[in-house]
Amino acid sequence: MERRQLEYFLAIVQYGGFTNASRRLRVAQPSLSQAIRALERDLGAPLFNRLGRGVGLTAAGQALVRPAQQTLRDFTTARVSVEQVIGLTGGRLDIVALTTLAVDPLAGLIGRFRELHPLVDIRVADPEHDNAVTGMVRTGECELGLAESPANLGGLDHFKLPDQEFLAVLPPGSRPPRSTALPLAELAELPLVSSPEGTAMRTLADRVLTVRGARPRVAVETTHRAAIVPLVLSGAGAALLPRWLAEDAGRRGALVMPTTPRLVHNAVMMWRSQQLSTAAAAFLDLVRKDSGTAAGELPELPVRPLEGCERRMRPESKLATGD
Repeated sequence: MERRQLEYFLAIVQYGGFTNASRRLRVAQPSLSQAIRALERDLGAPLFNRLGRGVGLTAAGQALVRPAQQTLRDFTTARVSVEQVIGLTGGRLDIVALTTLAVDPLAGLIGRFRELHPLVDIRVADPEHDNAVTGMVRTGECELGLAESPANLGGLDHFKLPDQEFLAVLPPGSRPPRSTALPLAELAELPLVSSPEGTAMRTLADRVLTVRGARPRVAVETTHRAAIVPLVLSGAGAALLPRWLAEDAGRRGALVMPTTPRLVHNAVMMWRSQQLSTAAAAFLDLVRKDSGTAAGELPELPVRPLEGCERRMRPESKLATGD
């Protein structure tokens, strides 16, 4: 029995099937299946029942879940013990973050961390949606997570990062409105460029730009999030983007404006409630200092489920929520 086999097993359990787990792990499905077959041979029992397009756990599979999680936690503890001896002279830190948050604030934080600890390698994973971040942290796939107020933080330590603003980004040559800010009602009438349904960026557009029951028109939908700014610059449509991306688009010729009401969102840094690696502890210390939060004075966030995007994106009037 190998650690990799247990990681694959728990990923299949978490994502509900081999195909989803293969995509999330970025592992070829035949390799994933082969690893699980080898694990089943070692244990002498099948772990999954095939149920149409998904899978279900057998009795043996159900019995394996908690020991597998504990084994991976023991691996983490062993790594931490060694790192505490050698210090930050090597190792790797795994972080999962939504794309918008990976751009800002995570990119800047990683840059400053690497200046202090150049021998630590960092891997940033991209989740499918906001709540997937908690799952990847909870199972140990990533040690730290960055999301927009996920619904369930039970069992995870966490603190809130400084608020950030989303701006309207229009193609070059667009006629600016009469005021210095673009009303959300006017933005809702424009063709939009956005990521697919279920992503944080699309959820934002659908929720805050739904006015009087009419949903915004997404003229161009792309899974390639790096293509959104080039698409706006080419005239394909407008977009709502975090300030860092918006200002970069503005330097390249796009018309960038704040919205009225302003759209402000918050981000949450989370980690498992157990011993952290030396690298993760050092990264959290840097984040605390960057956000002005002193160690031991971390603000508590509600663990209860949030009731909608209005709690995540705080428009300063009822217009943004369609009321």
